[in-house]
Amino acid sequence: MVLKGKRILITGGGSGIGLEAARQFLNIGAQVIITGRNQQKLDAAKKMHPALITMQSDASGEADANALYQQVETLGGIDILYHNAGVGVPPTNLGIPNKKHLEGAIYEMEVNYFGVIRLNDLFLNMLKTKKEAAIIHTTSILSIVPSIMEATYSASKTALAFYTKMLRAHLEIIGSKVKVFELLPPLVDTDMVADRDDKKISPAQLVKSLISGLEKDEFTIRVGDTKALYLINRLAPKAAYGLVNQKKYAEHLKS
Repeated sequence: MVLKGKRILITGGGSGIGLEAARQFLNIGAQVIITGRNQQKLDAAKKMHPALITMQSDASGEADANALYQQVETLGGIDILYHNAGVGVPPTNLGIPNKKHLEGAIYEMEVNYFGVIRLNDLFLNMLKTKKEAAIIHTTSILSIVPSIMEATYSASKTALAFYTKMLRAHLEIIGSKVKVFELLPPLVDTDMVADRDDKKISPAQLVKSLISGLEKDEFTIRVGDTKALYLINRLAPKAAYGLVNQKKYAEHLKS
């Protein structure tokens, strides 16, 4: 896929992975629109990268999604829709009744899954009119093997992973040229996991791998430890589960 000259919309682009993606896409000659809930972060991003177009929008809200589509349409549309926005709730023990389980799961599914489908439904016809267009879904290493520390988050990303494969298949069946990519990051060094002492990769490393995968039309882009875990899970599922769910995490839930 040729990225230079493409107009890319990145959700959750005000910081972390999204902002790094915006920087690298700009550097290769793409036009970039970023969205986010926090206007101050969007303003700061714009100050760092004046070529950016910023639009305040909540990835989980229907009204915001509709307003975002209208704004993008007035600019002439986009070529690539990159779903980067994602949320995770603090871990809780699912074996102990707690209303926070449901509240957290609803929030994660609303942003990580339903919000993706909502934007795809809005933008798909626009993307179909482009000579070369794509949708990028960010799933997770935890869509391969679930984490007891992030049970409902894992479920939301697994749902997105299955939807990604089926969306790609449906578009192929109807003869659409819109490409559907799945990005599977390992743990990335962002504010969301700042308190974790596990092995992490930098946002720059992740985005570099994403861009390489896009340019090669590699529709499933596994990065870093995700590659190894995928292979281990196929050969030895119990070992893969043990790698993700270390004893210290089980102890954390007991505490």
